[in-house]
Amino acid sequence: MPIESGIRPAADWHSPPQGLPTDMPTSPTAPWRAMIAVNIALIAALFVYKCALSYPDLPYTQLLSDYHFGFAKRSLIGALVGLAFPVLPSSATYVVGAIPWLVTTVLFLRLFRTTFGLTGSTLPLLVFTAGSPLFLKNFVQTLGYYDIYGALLAIVLLLVPARSVLYVLGATAGAIVLLLIHQLHLLLYIPTIGAIVVLRHHLPRGFRAADLALAAGLTLAVAVVFVLVQFYGAPAVAPEVFEAHLRARMTDPTETGIMPGIFYRTFADELRDTWQFMARNLRRLPIYLVLIALHAPLIGTFRELVRGLAEPAHRRLVIALIVLVTFGYLVIVLTVFDYARWVSSFGSCMILLLHAVRQLPAAQQPAPIDGANRWVRACGWAVTLIPRVGTVTPF
Repeated sequence: MPIESGIRPAADWHSPPQGLPTDMPTSPTAPWRAMIAVNIALIAALFVYKCALSYPDLPYTQLLSDYHFGFAKRSLIGALVGLAFPVLPSSATYVVGAIPWLVTTVLFLRLFRTTFGLTGSTLPLLVFTAGSPLFLKNFVQTLGYYDIYGALLAIVLLLVPARSVLYVLGATAGAIVLLLIHQLHLLLYIPTIGAIVVLRHHLPRGFRAADLALAAGLTLAVAVVFVLVQFYGAPAVAPEVFEAHLRARMTDPTETGIMPGIFYRTFADELRDTWQFMARNLRRLPIYLVLIALHAPLIGTFRELVRGLAEPAHRRLVIALIVLVTFGYLVIVLTVFDYARWVSSFGSCMILLLHAVRQLPAAQQPAPIDGANRWVRACGWAVTLIPRVGTVTPF
């Protein structure tokens, strides 16, 4: 079934089924609306839990760090906040963390409406994306961590026009800012951001030599910034001096729940700790596989979107980009042990790439997720009722 190219949703996604009786006792969308309501309630409960019952040791530490002793990795957000608030309580972590969460949520809903439409037939897809424990709900669990900034930049790049070279320059500048926020963005979200730039900017224009040369130069610049941050970003003072400065920025300097050592950790430290606990973490692999399997209807939609692209070359390029993003996550799994975060971020990247693929010209579109199917509904309820994936360990 042919559809128009671009990002506007096809009308058939929103057309009501024909021939249904008008006196049906229950709307087929009612369970999916209930799932959305449950997701909203769970998100509210997660915010209450984070703000009332959870101490933000690592996020608070990062928020306290700034550029007082010169450049230090993970310190850009703390430096910016410190310009206005030189002394911070631990609760400031939740305020600073809630702002990007709210912005990301609002922009994602706008993106979903633009790409797929918000109608009864797309409610199942909304549940499996916005309601997934791999996405917005887990960003509440990791409130104050810096992963969400990568997802936020990717959503912005999916929404804004991509015709000008300013789009590429803006994406590169955003990627460099992400590295200054946290160097792990090199593998977490920058490959997905690069894939979005390729699909939305380079693919429609054709891969011109000048564009490829510029892209290569900008990629090299991002790589150089990563090397500088990762290997030369430790504070230029002794750990005890740095910790004293962090405590000087705390409302209550006697609190013990900060982790100044994270700014001095080397790549060798991360690698050693990751492999020390590798056997234990691998035992949790079935949990992650089940989480992914519960998204089977969403995976099926993604597969059919790729198959329905108008050009075979586009299909091959999309598959190659998905492999590239996946490879980045395999590397990070082998080097840093926060596996629950990595699984969640990988799912977020796939959700964002789904929207990028939907914006490509298509020869045919997949049918909407069958919201009346009992198995699909069971998966939807399971995805809805799982409140989060976690940070280091599941749940």
